[in-house]
Amino acid sequence: MVGVPESHTGWTFVTNHARVLAAIADDPNIRIRDIAAHCRLTERAVQRIISDLEQDGYLSHTREGRTNTYRIEPGKVLRHPAEAGLTVASLLSLLVQDEASRVTQPAAQARSQ
Repeated sequence: MVGVPESHTGWTFVTNHARVLAAIADDPNIRIRDIAAHCRLTERAVQRIISDLEQDGYLSHTREGRTNTYRIEPGKVLRHPAEAGLTVASLLSLLVQDEASRVTQPAAQARSQ
């Protein structure tokens, strides 16, 4: 899979729930297998995260044949009191924009060298 990050150990700033949500925002028809590869998680962990997000109303899905189409609730407020008032849309605007720039920046840097 192109653009799959290297494996990582130690702590990170972004949670796995946010990573999964950003992957879904990038492609609402993404397969669990592809989310797992991109986020460096097991498929079972991705299934649990999706279940958490659906249970709390951040995400829903419809089944179309063998494909799931996910729908994110952009107006839903983040859970932690420190992010009171921030919405899923505001979080995703940072993560998805960053993801897009990470894909284009290496190509631009290679051209300038």
